[in-house]
Formats: sequence, C-alpha cells, structure tokens
Amino acid sequence: MTTAADTDAAEQWALVTTPLGEAWSGRTRYAAAMYFHKRGDLSADALEVYRICARLDAEDPLSIISDRAADDAWLRKIAAAYPR
Repeated sequence: MTTAADTDAAEQWALVTTPLGEAWSGRTRYAAAMYFHKRGDLSADALEVYRICARLDAEDPLSIISDRAADDAWLRKIAAAYPR
C-alpha cells in the first residue's frame, strides 16, 4: 500500500532530479532539495549547493556536491537511482 508520504517523496524525487537546462529547473531542484533536507536525507552543505545553483538551470549541483565532498550519502542515493 502506498502512503501519502511515499507519494510525496516520489514526487519530490522526480523534481530533485529534473534534467539540467530546462527552464526553472534549478529552482525546482532547490525546492525539492529543501524537502529532502527537512527529512534529514540531505545535508545543509548540499542544500547550500542547490541554493547556489537555483538560478543556474544548466549547472549540475551534483558535481559541485561531489567536488566539495558535501554529502556522499546523497550522491550514492542519486547514483543508485541514476547511474552516470
């Protein structure tokens, strides 16, 4: 049985993984990142990267998170769902 929380998380996951370069995608990813931060799934350092990238639709926050070693657990979650 799917709960409302499961549905919310799935919707937010789709938003945080919005493809780079789409109009407003940086802001979309940042809003979803706030959801995961509030749940404890995303560090404050990684959330800051999403904030910085919010107005930069083509900028890849994951590469910056990786460069800064801001949240390895988050990067592993993303990699498991979307291998590069």
